[in-house]
Amino acid sequence: MGQNQPPHNPLELNDGQEHAWVEVIQKMDEVYSDLLEREVDLENKNAELEEAHDFIDSILEAMSDVVIVCDRVGRIVKVNGPLLERTGFEEAELFGRPISVLLGTQFGEHFRKLIPPTKSKNLQDYETKLQHKNPDISEYVSVNCSLHKTARGQVDGLVIVGRPIGELRQAYDDLNKAHVELKTAQHHLLQSEKMASIGRLVAGVAHELNNPISFLYGNVHSMERYSQKMRTYIETLREELPVSVRQKLDEDLKIKRLLDDLPNLLAGTREGAERVSEIVNNLRRLSFREGKTKDCVDICDVIKTAVLFASKGRASNHPIELDLSNDLYVEGSANRLHQVILNLVENALDASSAQPDTPIIVRAEKHNANVNIYVRDCGNGVSDDDLHRIFDPFFTTKPVGQGTGLGLWISYEIVQDHKGHISVHNHTNGGAEFKVSLPAYACE
Repeated sequence: MGQNQPPHNPLELNDGQEHAWVEVIQKMDEVYSDLLEREVDLENKNAELEEAHDFIDSILEAMSDVVIVCDRVGRIVKVNGPLLERTGFEEAELFGRPISVLLGTQFGEHFRKLIPPTKSKNLQDYETKLQHKNPDISEYVSVNCSLHKTARGQVDGLVIVGRPIGELRQAYDDLNKAHVELKTAQHHLLQSEKMASIGRLVAGVAHELNNPISFLYGNVHSMERYSQKMRTYIETLREELPVSVRQKLDEDLKIKRLLDDLPNLLAGTREGAERVSEIVNNLRRLSFREGKTKDCVDICDVIKTAVLFASKGRASNHPIELDLSNDLYVEGSANRLHQVILNLVENALDASSAQPDTPIIVRAEKHNANVNIYVRDCGNGVSDDDLHRIFDPFFTTKPVGQGTGLGLWISYEIVQDHKGHISVHNHTNGGAEFKVSLPAYACE
């Protein structure tokens, strides 16, 4: 019986084995299906992440401010496009480099104070220089810094947002410059109004003084002639008197001393009258403005003539250096401009009397639309208190009896009549320097 059974096939499965394989295949299908779902979900999340990343990058690129993200040790991990545009760097050149490459070593010290365990607060409105790839280029930025934390709240670094303030600083400088120019213009306007008011006042005073001064001046000349005749007459009468009577009269009346002092008294009176007459003439000259007729004036010729006049009128031959450009012409009165330069050179000679070997420097040049004339002495300069009133009438820094205080006032008026400007400052190398600026003129 056993010999009549068919042989066993190894590929044939019993019911239990077949059921096991079915379960394995089902599990594999479930795992595969789960993997497919997870892959789809992962791809969706990855797409969302990329979309969020692109959104953040687009915001960073759209910002006008510069953004720098660095790690806990101050190495750069992220920057935005505006920073790259302003610094000339490529992003790869900055990645992993210290923050001092962009914001300088001083900011690096502040950075260390901001990272825990320090307790410093966030840095707000800190002004520093944003370094360029070219070492010769930089610009100021105002930065705000805050800590960058992970999802678990751990400090991971620092986020730095900077706003360039170069344009703001330039606008502030322009505003400050305009303010200074406005104050200067206001000062000049007030000075001009003050000069005009004083000019009207002194015109009347000069007119009232002119007549009595003329009488005094003329009478002094007559008295000088009369005194000589009276002296001859008195001496003749003295010779007719007895000696004892003559000696008695001489002792009581001091006739000899009187006759000897009379010429000096009259000479002093005449000098005083001439001085007062000169002051009155200067005052009268201020009350009149020149007509509209103007000539083409060669400033170099005017300066050379004024320097010659001032030098020849001095006992000492003080050196004067001339530095004059060519073709310097203005429109106006050569005589009145000559008076301005002569006043300035004479004042410079007076101020430089203690330095007889140091030259006075007179130079002239054309700058833009103006002809500028500079007269620099080698004296002690002008005190700060006197600088703002140096052109006031009757103000002088010279000793009593050596200056009327009208020369610079007259010069100021003449320059104003020529639509120019005169100023004074203390030179950095010592001494005072006067500057006369007149509109340049092209002679036909």
